[in-house]
Amino acid sequence: MTQPYDPLQKQQQPAPGGYPAAPPPQGGYPAPPQGGYPAPPPQGGYPAPPQHGGYPAAPGLPPLPPGTELATAGKRIGTYLLEIVLAIVTLGIGYIIWTLIVWARGQTPGKQVMKMRIYHLQNQRAATWGQMFLRQFVGGIVNGILYIGFIVSVVFLFTDPLRRTVPDRIAGTIELDDPNNVLAPK
Repeated sequence: MTQPYDPLQKQQQPAPGGYPAAPPPQGGYPAPPQGGYPAPPPQGGYPAPPQHGGYPAAPGLPPLPPGTELATAGKRIGTYLLEIVLAIVTLGIGYIIWTLIVWARGQTPGKQVMKMRIYHLQNQRAATWGQMFLRQFVGGIVNGILYIGFIVSVVFLFTDPLRRTVPDRIAGTIELDDPNNVLAPK
């Protein structure tokens, strides 16, 4: 009959199966706490959650409207690709007419489908038709100049805290997710 393993015993007996027994623990780690859960964090240890959207306002800029949040880079790129598909499907002319109508709401056809809106920072509301013209037409020309503007826009999209591209900077706008149409003109 074999004797049970004694961690204080100097000589180690081979365990069943011919292998030596595991060595006893050598300290270094504290014993697990008794009672299950660790103590709660100290009061005031974490910042309060933002009261608007999902992102805190950047220093010096107004907060985002309640119920909206800054559009992610991935959603903006996906919307850009959707715009191309919509232009092809509507044979171009339908897309142009649709665009001229929804610019008054601070949207493009792709942004309307994706429930996004262009927000003018200075006015703190959805961009007007004129601001959309400036952003889309003039910004589009700047982006198209030898694709340098487009490359700079992609860099800004991933490095600027507000994800503002060259057209956004020209028009003073940002792009927001507006799933509940909070910024819809009344």
